[in-house]
Amino acid sequence: MQRPRNPVPLAVDFDAATSLALPLDFNPHQPQHFGAPPATSQPFRTGNFEGAVARGASCNCQRITLIPHCNGTHTESASHLTVQQRPLYEIVPAGPIPAMLLTVLPDRHTDTSEDSLPAPQGSDRLVTRSGLLDAWRSAEHEPRALLLRTGTRWDDGAPPFLSRQLMDELVTRGIEHLVTDLPSVDRLEDDGHLTAHRIFFGLPERSTDLAESRRAHCTITELAQFPEGLLDGPCAVQLQIPAFSGDAVPSRPLHLPLLKS
Repeated sequence: MQRPRNPVPLAVDFDAATSLALPLDFNPHQPQHFGAPPATSQPFRTGNFEGAVARGASCNCQRITLIPHCNGTHTESASHLTVQQRPLYEIVPAGPIPAMLLTVLPDRHTDTSEDSLPAPQGSDRLVTRSGLLDAWRSAEHEPRALLLRTGTRWDDGAPPFLSRQLMDELVTRGIEHLVTDLPSVDRLEDDGHLTAHRIFFGLPERSTDLAESRRAHCTITELAQFPEGLLDGPCAVQLQIPAFSGDAVPSRPLHLPLLKS
């Protein structure tokens, strides 16, 4: 199994950190993908207690229900596709990760020779390796993470997805952590192939065995958001996650600018 590279010391400006997480306010206008119900937050009730100060309780106490993959910014690993599970908090680095922020706008699938499985169809759009190479800039440090801005809104009903060739390029470049504004790196309805996921995690087609993943230390963060003021180029990212078990957890990726030496 491939092991993560040794961490590279980084001089980052934590005071200028920018959250890349979508706020989840539990109102009707919130991310909902794959036919999932909305996330909810309701006062916890037990006996005569109802956890809402507005209703006379001594304190607020909320019961939250959500599906991380569908209701907001989340981070996942190869366990998303396997029987065996490894907690994300054992995988995600605690400190800043050398990163590159790139804007790569999608192309109509008819305008590129790149592809996916199943084959793109109709009005499908692809984020391509060609677009990635056009956007890539040299970095003063070797990035282990890519912050991939595609300009996709979370409420896009037919979002673009990543080509096989782009994912192959990320693996070749040693990218271990991918953060993107897409709801999924694969087509929302792809007959269960999850091609881009499998390439990134080094998991053979149809395999559900975590031991067969060559990149089980890697993560994908989806449904992030990128403020317009963030400029493309070298940076760092910190993936903040709760110590939850599960194949995906809500997350708060932080964009960290580098300090000039």
